[in-house]
Amino acid sequence: MNADRITEKLNILADAAKYDVSCASSGSKRKNENKGLGNASNGICHSYTEDGRCVSLLKILLTNHCIFDCAYCVSRSSNDIKRAGFTVQEVVDLTINFYRRNYIEGLFLSSGIFKDADFTMERLVRVAKKLRTEHNFNGYIHLKSIPGASDELMREAGLYADRLSVNLEMPTEAGLKLLAPEKNREDMIQPMGFLKHEIILRTEEKKLFKKAPIFAPAGQSTQVIVGATPETDREVLGSANFFYKNFNLKRVYYSGYVPVLADKRLPALNTAVPMVRENRLYQADWLMRFYGFKVNEIVNKNQPHLELDIDPKLSWAIRNMQVWPLDINKADLQLILRVPGIGLLSAQKIVSARKFGRLTWEHIKRMGVALNRARYFITCNSRDFERRDLTGTRIKQFILAESQSKYLKNSQTQLSLF
Repeated sequence: MNADRITEKLNILADAAKYDVSCASSGSKRKNENKGLGNASNGICHSYTEDGRCVSLLKILLTNHCIFDCAYCVSRSSNDIKRAGFTVQEVVDLTINFYRRNYIEGLFLSSGIFKDADFTMERLVRVAKKLRTEHNFNGYIHLKSIPGASDELMREAGLYADRLSVNLEMPTEAGLKLLAPEKNREDMIQPMGFLKHEIILRTEEKKLFKKAPIFAPAGQSTQVIVGATPETDREVLGSANFFYKNFNLKRVYYSGYVPVLADKRLPALNTAVPMVRENRLYQADWLMRFYGFKVNEIVNKNQPHLELDIDPKLSWAIRNMQVWPLDINKADLQLILRVPGIGLLSAQKIVSARKFGRLTWEHIKRMGVALNRARYFITCNSRDFERRDLTGTRIKQFILAESQSKYLKNSQTQLSLF
């Protein structure tokens, strides 16, 4: 196959893969042994590490041919687009060649479904197997699991891939039936349950036998499309919470619907989901996973959507003014975590440091607390920064005004550079 044809395929199948956002690699600890190629490390896939490095992976579809006609998908069978497909060896060669040129640190491989689920999944697994066994490739590999694939193929995939993921696609079963009536929600849930069981089983084996093979060390994730169907943020987060609790997912990714096809079941072509909604969902998801918030504390029947002008943590704080002010020198960790402007690490530092003496505003500022937010909700060993007797509405106005002022100041600074 000549280079021009490979380049054409790459352009088509990399472009088709851009709509899948569930490709972070945090959590994998695959080590490079026997002088192999690459290392799987945290943060791969066009992400930024804590020290500011940008790391990337090759993100492509095996093919954009698909037997399904999902209303929201650019690769739907009825869409008149240029089709292409890689062979297994072509994907292997591209990955190795791109890695040797230092373009990538891993592979994210998904696919349209051609023929049937097992036929497609078997080829995805072969790519990963060849990379691991024939090329001793130890870089990060994320495979998109095909709904309906057999347990045997899923088990084999877990032996070679760092992370596996099955896209739920729509937040609810009703949304899936509306836009992808050919698909079955159970076909998506069954492999997620299988992977949960296998990951737990293999983790226990690894504790007993050091040489037991690793199995999907970065776990499993999923993705939902937001805004293609009319689910509220409450329904979206409720669905995510269900799968976190019942399937031990590492991440749920939220993809704002991008209007690429005209269909009477879809929003109008000029109605894209605002990026800020997607951002607020990720912030709410973070609160659920790391800060101890429950879904009904973030959104509820009376307020089913997240506020777009402020983040969900600040929104909760303003709606629960009876909690404040909080004495930072006495409150327990779980309450400190709910203070706007105090992050996970800062909260832990506060609890540790106050064992040695009462903390002042200067102390907590050095710990990374954003005083411009936190000062409305806490008391400290001095009153320099405290703002008392303010309603939630006034606090919101002050914070938004200050944010706007900072934005304008930064914009003017950037313009002055030119």
